[in-house]
Amino acid sequence: MKNLAELFFRYRSYTPIPFLILMIIFENASVLSLITGFIIAIIGEAVRLWGVSWAGSETRTTGKVGGTYLIISGPFAYVRNPLYLGNILMYLGLGIMSYAIFPYLQIVALMFFIVQYYLIVKAEEEYLFKTFGEQYQKYYNSVPRFFPRFTPHRDDSVEQPPFKIHEGLKSERRTLQALFAVSILILIKFFLSNT
Repeated sequence: MKNLAELFFRYRSYTPIPFLILMIIFENASVLSLITGFIIAIIGEAVRLWGVSWAGSETRTTGKVGGTYLIISGPFAYVRNPLYLGNILMYLGLGIMSYAIFPYLQIVALMFFIVQYYLIVKAEEEYLFKTFGEQYQKYYNSVPRFFPRFTPHRDDSVEQPPFKIHEGLKSERRTLQALFAVSILILIKFFLSNT
C-alpha cells in the first residue's frame, strides 16, 4: 500500500484528467446543474487557495511527502486536509456542472478520490508523526481528517508561517486555469448542444 500511496502522491495532479475528459465528452448539463456545480467547484477552489496561502508552494511537491511546518492555521484549524477536501469539492462541482453519466460518473470519481486521498494522507500522517511528534498527536486528536469541525483548533506553541495570499494565488495559477478551462469547455458544449 505504501508504494501505491507514493504513486498516487507523485501523480495526483494527473489522476483527475480521465474523469474530466469524460465529463466534457458526455456533458448533459442544465442551467441548474451548471450553476450548482460551478458554485461547489468555486467553494472547493476557495478552500484550496486559503490553505495554500498558509502552507505555501510546498503543497506542489511531487517527490517525497514532507513539509517544513506543521500548519494548523486557516482551514487547517478546521480540517487536517483542506487541500484534498477542496479538490474533492472542485471535481464534484465540475461533475455536477457537466451532469455527465449522472450520478454514476460522479459516484465512481468520488470513490476513487476518497481512496486516493486516504492512501496519500496515511503516508503524510506517518511523516508528520515522525517529524512533529507530540505537537502533531495533539492536532491529530483534535482536528478531523476530512470533515471539518465547527470551531478552530488553537495551539500557540506551534510556530506558523505567515499567511501570504499573493503566493497562494501564484501557486494556484495552474489549478485556477484548469478549473476555468474545464468549466468553459462544459459551457461551450452545453451551448452548442442547445442551439
